Parts: sequence; C-alpha cells; structure tokens
Amino acid sequence: MKNLLIKEMKLASSPLSYLFLAFAFMTLIPGYPILVGSFFVCLGIFQSFQSIRETNDILYTVLLPIDKRDAVKAKFVFVCFIELLALALMAVLTALRMTLLRDAVVYATNPMMNANLVYLGFAALVFALFNQVFLGGFFKTAYKFGKPFVVFIILSMLLICAAEVLHHIPGLEFLNGNERLGIQAVILIWALGVYAASTAASCARAGNRFEALDL
Repeated sequence: MKNLLIKEMKLASSPLSYLFLAFAFMTLIPGYPILVGSFFVCLGIFQSFQSIRETNDILYTVLLPIDKRDAVKAKFVFVCFIELLALALMAVLTALRMTLLRDAVVYATNPMMNANLVYLGFAALVFALFNQVFLGGFFKTAYKFGKPFVVFIILSMLLICAAEVLHHIPGLEFLNGNERLGIQAVILIWALGVYAASTAASCARAGNRFEALDL
C-alpha cells in the first residue's frame, strides 16, 4: 500500500491537485461564499482522475501484482490526503479569523458565511459528498467520470447554498458567529464523523464494484 500511495502522489496525480490547495485561502475572503473553496479543492482532485483516465493508469495499476481492492484504496487514501491537508489549512486560517482578525470590520459586518467551526464542518461535508458521489461513481466503470462529477457539482452547490441560508434563519445566527463554540464543536465532530463513515463506506463499495469489473 505504501508503494501504491507513493505512485499516486508522484506519478498518477496531476500537479493541479496540489496547486488547488491554494483555494483553501478563500477562507480569508470577506463578503464571499468561502465554502466554494472546498469545491475547488475537489476540482483539483478531479484533474488527477482526468489524468488517470488519459494515461490508462487504472489498467497499468491492475497489471501490477496487487489486489484490485488495494488499487481502489490507494486512490481513496490519496484523495483523503489532499482533502485533509486542505481542511487542516482551512482550520489554521479559521483560527486566525476567530482570534487575531475577530474584530476586523470586514468580517464583523460580513453577511456571508464566516470562518468558524461550523464552516469547517460544512467543508468536511462537501468532501464527504465528493467521496460518495464522484469516487463511488467513477469506480462503476473506472473510466467514465463526467456524469458523477456533474451530479457532485449540483449537490455540492445545493449544500453550499443551504450553508449560506441557515445562519439567516432566526435562532440559528450562532452558526455564523464566534459564540456557542460548544455546539459548534459538536457540529464539527459530527461532520467529521459523517466524512469518515461515508468515505469508508464509499471505498468498500467501490472496491466491490472494481473487483467485479472486467477491464
């Protein structure tokens, strides 16, 4: 598995998957739907799968003396590595906004989603959606990725819109502030749990599909 993961990071992946980690810095943009940054991180990962298809990496991988399920696991581990790296970067920038930049006028009067623990939770849900919809859909054929990515785009945009609307509902204003951090922490932990569980389920299901697939 270690060698497979090294192959994914150095050979199969597109440089854009790493370059698009810079979109995590959208966390600092005031007056903008910053959750879109997590979508662009997924778009960067999508570029790797486009490269994988064009270079016949899937066929090359299964010709190696490995189990087909391990090939799927390596792809999932690579994707999770990028997502968790992005989430960690978002967390550092969120901490900056919640502390040193807490009283900055551009953030205090921001009508859009602010960077806090709930924001990080929603980012984790966007990544969970990508792993379920796109990765799960890709391994139905290990070739076609257009339809699952379009479905992910639609669902992720709906999720981002919902996140932007929720904190405007009376009684839910705390979702956009720096107060009631205990409840915000519970929401974040729940979202991370959803991310872990849904990704594990998607990986298992993708492994079953890929193993039965005749390439």
